Amino acid sequence: MTTYALLVSPGTNRVYADSAVDLTRTELALFDEAVLGGRIGGAEVATIGGVRYVTFEADPLTERDFALLANMSSVFALFERVGDLLRPVELHRLDRYDDDLITIQKYAGKTNEQFTKLLLNATLLASAWAGELLERRFKVLDPLCGRGTTLNQALMYGFDAAGVDLDQKDYEAYQAFITTWLKRKRVKHRVLESGPVRRERQVVGRRLRVEFAPSKEEQKAGATQSLDVVNVDTLRSGEFFRPETVDVVVADAPYGVQHGSRTPAKGLARDPLALLAAAAPVWAGLLRPGGALGVSWNTHVARREDAAEALAKAGLDVRDEGPWAGLRHRVDQAIIRDVLIATKPA
Repeated sequence: MTTYALLVSPGTNRVYADSAVDLTRTELALFDEAVLGGRIGGAEVATIGGVRYVTFEADPLTERDFALLANMSSVFALFERVGDLLRPVELHRLDRYDDDLITIQKYAGKTNEQFTKLLLNATLLASAWAGELLERRFKVLDPLCGRGTTLNQALMYGFDAAGVDLDQKDYEAYQAFITTWLKRKRVKHRVLESGPVRRERQVVGRRLRVEFAPSKEEQKAGATQSLDVVNVDTLRSGEFFRPETVDVVVADAPYGVQHGSRTPAKGLARDPLALLAAAAPVWAGLLRPGGALGVSWNTHVARREDAAEALAKAGLDVRDEGPWAGLRHRVDQAIIRDVLIATKPA
């Protein structure tokens, strides 16, 4: 058995950093269960040279194993322990673009980028295609996309990204950011649609559709990615995206403070439970069989059991065992964030 030491990324805010080590152990367990064959053991926290690491044991890992672990949300560096020494392991991430695609946007209420990646990873690992993480071009939908943190992480991985959000200011801010970023980075792209969507002479929403590739060669070869963002109520997502065309749905639900979705009976709903009850059937209908849904929310305004029931009523199988139930953590005094992962039966 070989012992490895994982250095947790220091690039987190203080509150999230307090939870980062425990979340790293949970995420490592998710990777182990989903794509590493249960070969990792003995994960614990160790202080080496005055710095905290997550250490674990495994039979010598392969290059593919390292390529998978390189995409953990918290990994800053990975070492093989050789006696009292640490031997660096070279990590090759899926990342296809400069990291400012993820980090450059700064605004009040932005979800921590590291957590966004963790939520996306956990959802991908629950899907029927977890073993294809390094090769498959997943289609990711964020039905509460805000200013696009999840969309940008999906694009960074080389996936197709789709988003829905009701807030026009957030939609316009993201449209301005991503189109400017693509131009400034000289990424080969083509805007397929940008502007109001009209039906029966009425504006029903706004939409941005972009096709692009990280290089001219990939663009010529047809290896392009797509971005499709709609400014509309999430309950109307099915009007803009075809049923069973999405691999994973990832949503950071309202914390009961700022965000919301309009429901037919109650108007603007600010609690995640009302949102999940109304929207989960819509989101589930967009998932391919074998696809997965990941949602995070504030437990101060909705119990885990009630949120799980809303997903189950939508026909999804909630993963509530082992590491899948271990992603709860504190965000601030008013928010304890939890994560539910559910899959659509194949």
